[in-house]
Amino acid sequence: MAIVLAELHCHTYRSKDCLMMPEKLVEVARAKGIGRLAITDHSEIEGAREAQILDPELVIIGEEVYTTQGELLAYFVKEWIPPGLEPMDAIHRLKEQNAVISVAHPLDPFRGGAWQETALREILPYVDALEIFNARTVGGGANERARELADEAGLAGTAGSDAHAYLELGTAGLRLPAFDDSEGMRAALKQSEVVGRLSSPLVHFFSRYATFRKRLGWRPKS
Repeated sequence: MAIVLAELHCHTYRSKDCLMMPEKLVEVARAKGIGRLAITDHSEIEGAREAQILDPELVIIGEEVYTTQGELLAYFVKEWIPPGLEPMDAIHRLKEQNAVISVAHPLDPFRGGAWQETALREILPYVDALEIFNARTVGGGANERARELADEAGLAGTAGSDAHAYLELGTAGLRLPAFDDSEGMRAALKQSEVVGRLSSPLVHFFSRYATFRKRLGWRPKS
């Protein structure tokens, strides 16, 4: 059984707080031995589509979906989900396209898109996983609480760097059996192992810098 390293949370220039280009992102992922790369831009899937054209066997089209209560992570997305929906509305739309559904940094109080635990528990019966390790979480407490909640709910865990800069890519992820589609991913997540470490809190500078550059009119080179 082939085992791959999966990076399940990263961004491209299509996110408002990131400058990474799909071509370079794919190149860096290959160099780091990443076998499956889920690109999960904020309320956007075009960056992932651009990257998947470059390497269909590597890239999973994902989305970090902003809902009224917090953010979801979706994998094998076929149709874009707009931001600002009620959680169950977003989940229903994702299920219609058989996307794998996780929850982004679910209990991190210092992150935008964090969930109140009451609202989070309401959706647990309808999602496939929780993000139990996000490398950008400051300290390990929020990740540990997410893991405990996933165990309590009988859910699988996802993990990723939440990279907004190339050097972050692959800082955290999962080792798991190789998979090709949504059903394969669901099965593989049940046999996964979190690998990696927390990033320095200084990596949040990359997001702020990208946001600042874009406010000044940054555009990708054609």
